[in-house]
Amino acid sequence: MKLKLEHEMVKKSIRDFCQVELYDTDLAKEMDQENRPMPKEFMDKLARYKYNSVIVPKEYGGAGADYMSYAIIMEELSRADCSSGTFLTAGASLVALPLVNFGTPEQKEKYLKPLSLGTQIGAFGLTEPGAGSDAGATATTAELDGDHYILNGRKCWITNAPFCDFAIVSAVTEKGKGTHGGISTFIVETKWDGVSHGAHEDKMGIRGTRTSDLIFNDVKVPKENMLGKLGAGFKVMMNTLESGRIGVAAQAVGVAQSALDEAVKYTQERVQFGKPIARFQNTQFTIADMATKVEAARMLVYSAAMDKDAGKNPGLASSMAKYYAAEVANEVAYKALQLHGGYGYVKDYRIERIYRDARILSIYEGTSQVQQMVIAAHVIK
Repeated sequence: MKLKLEHEMVKKSIRDFCQVELYDTDLAKEMDQENRPMPKEFMDKLARYKYNSVIVPKEYGGAGADYMSYAIIMEELSRADCSSGTFLTAGASLVALPLVNFGTPEQKEKYLKPLSLGTQIGAFGLTEPGAGSDAGATATTAELDGDHYILNGRKCWITNAPFCDFAIVSAVTEKGKGTHGGISTFIVETKWDGVSHGAHEDKMGIRGTRTSDLIFNDVKVPKENMLGKLGAGFKVMMNTLESGRIGVAAQAVGVAQSALDEAVKYTQERVQFGKPIARFQNTQFTIADMATKVEAARMLVYSAAMDKDAGKNPGLASSMAKYYAAEVANEVAYKALQLHGGYGYVKDYRIERIYRDARILSIYEGTSQVQQMVIAAHVIK
């Protein structure tokens, strides 16, 4: 598929950025092996070039670009480093989207603009210890008390939680109604009394991101910080995920492409039985299979992005893209590591990190099994 000139320019821009900031440095390796936080300077650069605000309107400090541009940026950044892609999508998608789509002008000015400019960091608080795939089982509560809601509960696996300035949080505002009018969404500032976070999770992959619980103990949230209408919180969160999955699907394509890149490079250099193993037919067939699936995943992502840009509901397309691309990333990373043999199993080789990073893609923002449920529901309906 031939990209438009504007998208080719976006691709060149983000590739040049990744070359200087990631490929030419040891940043990704250091974050992974030392469990080191992403440097503030790097986050600031993402904001400076508006990579963290691709789809945010220009009036609120964003690039005002389309979803195809966002998909390209997510793919190329994640190709260089999956952790960087995770950080980017947490703000550029999960936090920015609900503010763009449901925020009041005042909320956009107060929270979306600083998010776009990089002066504030956001987080997306949906998942709970007892509400993972079953997001409707939310136990966090928000009870009206005069001009405030009193928020109590705990969110888990929250990217950016240890250092975010505010979070988009779902909570039960009317018990018994569940997803049909019982859940609302709030913008919660982490400096408020009663807000705290748990210990950073020591993760298998994407170790450059900070992940922890967000804890709310009698937090007073002003009524004006409700995001969207009362009882429409589940709609706000699901709308965000439907479009946001385009970014994670693009991230998966980037990780898969990265694994393929490493496999091609290594098999051309590794000599066995007197010739590079890339010249053996079994190696060639494996690489051909990997390359075909990576390209098929990319086309699914681009199709979902074009649907969104055309004003269509991206729900089915984004679930298909996220499901397939995530599974392909895991499969291609596995095969790339296998082609490396024993060398792929040590941290000296980049494929070892890629292999661990890829595993999260089938889990977060809706597991592969949840995507299958969504896809089946659309097809059967």
